[in-house]
Amino acid sequence: MINSSLKQLAAALAAKKVSAVELATLFLDRIEKFNPALNAFITTDHGKTLAQARMADETLGKVGAGDAAISPLCGIPLAHKDIFCTKGWRTTCGSKMLANFVSPYDAHVVEQLASAGMVTLGKLNMDEFAMGSSNETSYFGPVKNPWDVSCVPGGSSGGSAAAIAARLTPAATGTDTGGSIRQPAALCGLTGLKPTYGAVSRYGMIAFASSLDQGGPMAKSAEDCALLLNAMAGFDPRDSTSLERPREDYSRDLAKPLAGLKIGLPKEFFGDGMDADVRTAVDAALAEYRKLGAVTVEVSLPNSGLSVPAYYVIAPAEASSNLSRFDGVRYGYRAPEYADLAEMYSRSRAQGFGAEVKRRILIGTYVLSHGYYDAYYLQAQKIRRLIAADFVAAFRQCDVIMGPTSPSVAFAFGAKSADPVQMYLADIYTISTNLAGLPGMSLPCGFGNNAMPVGLQIIGNWFGEAKMLNVAHQYQQATDWHAQMPAIAPAAPAK
Repeated sequence: MINSSLKQLAAALAAKKVSAVELATLFLDRIEKFNPALNAFITTDHGKTLAQARMADETLGKVGAGDAAISPLCGIPLAHKDIFCTKGWRTTCGSKMLANFVSPYDAHVVEQLASAGMVTLGKLNMDEFAMGSSNETSYFGPVKNPWDVSCVPGGSSGGSAAAIAARLTPAATGTDTGGSIRQPAALCGLTGLKPTYGAVSRYGMIAFASSLDQGGPMAKSAEDCALLLNAMAGFDPRDSTSLERPREDYSRDLAKPLAGLKIGLPKEFFGDGMDADVRTAVDAALAEYRKLGAVTVEVSLPNSGLSVPAYYVIAPAEASSNLSRFDGVRYGYRAPEYADLAEMYSRSRAQGFGAEVKRRILIGTYVLSHGYYDAYYLQAQKIRRLIAADFVAAFRQCDVIMGPTSPSVAFAFGAKSADPVQMYLADIYTISTNLAGLPGMSLPCGFGNNAMPVGLQIIGNWFGEAKMLNVAHQYQQATDWHAQMPAIAPAAPAK
């Protein structure tokens, strides 16, 4: 059951082979057994989870198997990245600043999935305020990669990736600001999708960089992600960046053959910087696509090398503005001792934020300051426009773009944390899609050094999610990398 797809779980629930309560209990038991070794979950609440499962069973009991009136996700468990406000649940964003915050409302994504009847297993660990590429910045401690607990799971959605890989949940939500769905999906051997900017509402998703943040699904397969995206996407008037466009079925093209598909291979993605083991796995995946009838063409994204410096001006600038709301006054952490209001602000923020968050706030405040705005922030926005224009030109020659998701497989804890620039370069292949607002996804395509997963990235044109999912699904029908599961062991009991 733990290896079943969402469609298989839905069929088992509809046929009354298993109840939603039994399914939720199965995963809650696995969380209790394996989470101490992985630290993927921050919060669980068996009472709330089983109450939702009982409601799902009531709904399933009122309709026949396969009834069109019921969501295909009804009764299926999932877990939420702890950046999504979830009513009645602790919502921490991986930070001391919000360590005891209980949300009074649901994020739009949480509402949508709850309306579909999905059952919340808990809240998942993450880099603090989604700032990180390794899940080492969380106030609640690092998440371990189930394939090798001495290695990072990627970030910032590392808890989501580790939980799915370890089969602690069939699916999870994630957010992607510069690769934070795709990179951990690659490092943990699962499928993750970042939709077109604005396709999924950011309402109730605690903001890091508002022009870049985007929620999306993470699961074992492209088919699972399509079902989740069907529920998650849609216009929300509470989010001014939410796009008002007709709803679509993202699973509609899954079965289409790939004959004649044009895959663009950016020469900038296949030069220096990619580890040899990643190159081998990606090349093998491209060879499989050629067998499936696709053709590859070389394209160029000449400004992609500027994506990291542009991103690390724009994202911190937006973060410095967004995080100003955490001041110790209305909610969140407040320093226990202070002499006046100004000292309360400074002490609360100094004690409540971690080192990486402070670094980005300081960078962002600097680049927005008088005398530096034009030199840094404005220039970064001009580069962003050039990067988007590169993609426009590339998509005139191809249907999708492919390349590695990450330049390496998962690295050891501490390997890059002392050098922020090296850590930032872990997202070198993913950042450009966020700057352009394009959809992108990662899927498993093999294993590299030390038998660690490698991810293949697919980048689509704006609103090309259905095409990307079709391309990924056909590959997953021909291979079984997405079905591989790590041999995790429970944590040793405390002495």
